[in-house]
Amino acid sequence: MYFSNILLGLFLSFISLNVFANEPVVAHDSAHADTAAHAAAPAAHEAPTEKFDPGKLILHHIADEHDWHFFTIGHFHATLPLPCIVYTASSGVQVFSSSNFKNEHHEEIPYNGFVLEHGKIHAENGEKVYDFSITKNVASLLLSAVLLLTIFIGIGRKYKENPHKAPKGMQSLFEPIIIFVRDEIAKNNIGEKHYRRFMPYLLTIFFFIWFNNMLGLIPGGANLTGNIAVTLVLAIIAFFVTNFNGRSTYWTHIFAMPGVPKWMLVILTPVEIVGIFMKPFSLMVRLFANITAGHIILLSLVSLIFIFENAALGLAVVPFSLFMNVIELIVAFIQAFIFTMLVSTYIGAAVEEHHH
Repeated sequence: MYFSNILLGLFLSFISLNVFANEPVVAHDSAHADTAAHAAAPAAHEAPTEKFDPGKLILHHIADEHDWHFFTIGHFHATLPLPCIVYTASSGVQVFSSSNFKNEHHEEIPYNGFVLEHGKIHAENGEKVYDFSITKNVASLLLSAVLLLTIFIGIGRKYKENPHKAPKGMQSLFEPIIIFVRDEIAKNNIGEKHYRRFMPYLLTIFFFIWFNNMLGLIPGGANLTGNIAVTLVLAIIAFFVTNFNGRSTYWTHIFAMPGVPKWMLVILTPVEIVGIFMKPFSLMVRLFANITAGHIILLSLVSLIFIFENAALGLAVVPFSLFMNVIELIVAFIQAFIFTMLVSTYIGAAVEEHHH
């Protein structure tokens, strides 16, 4: 496993260098002039270049897009066009490929009254556009859903067919992780009596976050769990699961804490109510910030080579990028574990029974 992580890290590092080295540079050829005059005044004929912008590069790689760009080699862009689905009051629903927004030089152009600016589709006449497109993050979400369903439906079928046999293949890979989630997360935080009914939910969010964290580390992968809209939805689901299962003891400790003087409830009850909403908020921000920060650090390290315009700097950057890639593999699992563990503690507090 350690050796495979090293290979993956090297692959990510050198692929990243190859991709970033192909960032566009604006240049024009100098006209043919007298050889002697060119030698006498070389500076007059130097081609102007566009200064490397690391911020633009980083934002481009972590943001959502209407096409799925994998890599660039020279003037070749390996890109998968995605369907654009837009609605306006005047023209209704329109479905077309995102490739219509690019010409043969990979430059953005208008199409059918719409223009793509900074990853957003706008109408040229200023009309309100409702965008329901399959973007890069949506495509990655669908891909991870298909992957999860394929793997775990297959595993479930094997358990059903051979309930008393030792696990093989994918079963042997995922069974220890499932048992870990059950014993170390669900049982410890929710309790023996109630943990079983929450196991499907806890396993789903654990593997969903872990799989998408790992997919985001593949060159050309989408930054799905680094999208705050995705982490917001995960946090909202956790909020409803927790509070819809809250017992009377849970709500009593929020609105009328036993043993607390009534005058203190004026202060403590609003604090507890705010805490109900701060818990999912912290889940949302923690996952989003940690995953996004990891991508930004890796991209920033590689950008140092082009900021200082020194290839020798790669001798220091590549090993450190490799180290960060290995750390990111660990963080991908840790963030899935932390999110699932915190959700289980919130659920455990909500379903806890009254102790006499």
